[in-house]
Amino acid sequence: MINQQTETSGAVCICPECKNPVDLSRYPNLAAGMVIECNHCGMTLLVKDTANGQVQTEIVDEGK
Repeated sequence: MINQQTETSGAVCICPECKNPVDLSRYPNLAAGMVIECNHCGMTLLVKDTANGQVQTEIVDEGK
């Protein structure tokens, strides 16, 4: 499981694979159990938790 700190706007996290920002504004109702995708490398991430300003994810798929 990867622990990611959101920026102050709460709209960006860092992809654990390519280390680029993932724009979470594409997911207005972000919640645990959702699957998101890195817009840079295509890595598919499962959101495990969104509490306390942190987005916890784990890699689901190795990308495109």
